[in-house]
Amino acid sequence: MRIFKNLVDFYIESSLHVAIALYALIRITFLKLDIPYDEAVTHFGFFGTIVGYNFIKYDELARIKKIKLTFRLKAIIVLSILSFFAAFYYFLELHSQTKFVGFIALFITILYTLPFIPNRGNMRNWSGIKIYLVAIAWVGVTVILPVINADYDWNIIVILKCIQRFIFIILLMLIFEIIDLKVDHWHLKTIPQQLGMHKTKILTYLLSFIFVSLDFAKPDITIQNLLTTLSIAIIICLFSFFASTKRNKYYTSFWVESIPLFWWLLCLF
Repeated sequence: MRIFKNLVDFYIESSLHVAIALYALIRITFLKLDIPYDEAVTHFGFFGTIVGYNFIKYDELARIKKIKLTFRLKAIIVLSILSFFAAFYYFLELHSQTKFVGFIALFITILYTLPFIPNRGNMRNWSGIKIYLVAIAWVGVTVILPVINADYDWNIIVILKCIQRFIFIILLMLIFEIIDLKVDHWHLKTIPQQLGMHKTKILTYLLSFIFVSLDFAKPDITIQNLLTTLSIAIIICLFSFFASTKRNKYYTSFWVESIPLFWWLLCLF
């Protein structure tokens, strides 16, 4: 049992789980927009997520707190290095304009982690900006990147997809912020800190309604697609309803981050 727990912890802490979530969202974009599978985009997104998220999580600890290099952390470093070379390889396979979007995502990651403005710290510590920064980055990688690399025509469907994906990421982040309500520093001014837990949950339900409603604006919507979106919205609302500061880390870092994977699996049936 302990071995299984250690494997799960490594799977989560090494950012493999969040990378699979991003991979699933890219595959959903392919399915929703009828774009052929693109190995370069999906693999760049997957390996780039491992590198980016591990850099965000462990850079400050390594630079400031001088954490001890345990076996698990060494394994994460090795995985991150291998993922960096894999991400770079697939980056070279992308179209020129797609590489530009990749550079923007990299810039956001660096800006999110390293302090560029004196006395302000990094963007992660800027009041109220974290949730929107993360959502924009995920929309860029999971929607805009596949669209541009496929030379897909920009139309109202793509715009609606970007808005819907943005709302989806915000919804997941709100659950994270509810769970972290007691540990987040007050100066972050997260939405639950400003609205309170109850009102944040109501906001989640309202955004979930908008998330589903956006499907009705698509001319080619089918009952199956609508039911899939509705199912995901219900799952998100349930996770939000049962969210509290007493939940353990697996509630968000494993189960909530599994929702994109559930969504992808539903789209396949």
